[in-house]
Amino acid sequence: MSRVIHFEIHAESPERAITFYKSIFSWEITKWPGPTDYWVIKTGPDGQPGINGGLIKRMGPIDGIAVIAYVCTIDIDSVDATAAKVKAAGGSVVVPKMVIPTIGWLVYCKDTEGNIFGIMQADKNAA
Repeated sequence: MSRVIHFEIHAESPERAITFYKSIFSWEITKWPGPTDYWVIKTGPDGQPGINGGLIKRMGPIDGIAVIAYVCTIDIDSVDATAAKVKAAGGSVVVPKMVIPTIGWLVYCKDTEGNIFGIMQADKNAA
């Protein structure tokens, strides 16, 4: 069984979104030290039910194609195999396989209802 392990907020202005979420929920939001502009969101103390997430600059203008949502990411063994299952079940891949250095491989998919979700294959050697 695969679990939801992460959520992600896509924002036109990351700084504006950070201010918004910190002011409302008191989330801890810190810049990720990796090679991509990415912010890590801690939503509560370790040991308390819930998941943490991230924030990234939206990949393109709001035009019907760019991600404009909170995206939940699901931990899977193989992005390639799972992307094939998504397609076979009537869904689609909307952002192809990309590397998150030292973290793993990420693909964004759409389900049969038009909802976007991420699938992540952990791989500490991803580069």
